[in-house]
Amino acid sequence: MLKGIDPLLGPGLLAHLRAMGHGDEIVVADANFPAAANARRLIRAEGIDAPRLVRAIASILPLDDFVPAASFRMAVVDRPEEIPSITTDFIAALADGGYRGPIAPIERNTFYARAREAYAIVATGETRLYGNLILKKGVIRSGIDA
Repeated sequence: MLKGIDPLLGPGLLAHLRAMGHGDEIVVADANFPAAANARRLIRAEGIDAPRLVRAIASILPLDDFVPAASFRMAVVDRPEEIPSITTDFIAALADGGYRGPIAPIERNTFYARAREAYAIVATGETRLYGNLILKKGVIRSGIDA
């Protein structure tokens, strides 16, 4: 355990978050997502719900503020205008980490393709449908630039 670090962020996940560079993306995937088949690097977090893990990640990971959106959700198949209820929990989790930008919808197959290119995928135990989120890493500015 470390002071100020959420205990859900184990050593493997922390190492991957630290190794990511500006613009790299990480996927927080629900239990239905084919994480093992699509991951370049796979981190297992079964038993943890996706919004709770997003809250932990957002507490230490800066999200990109050079782009219109730094978080992305899978759009509902055949109903892209529908916003899944889990999205409300994702919004709250990201807000706790200071992110105020949108969670942009991405069509399902496009989401899968983007996930395959992500730095890592974290497979959670989330059972709610559309419990998938992509986060784009930003930068931490020095005191001079802030």
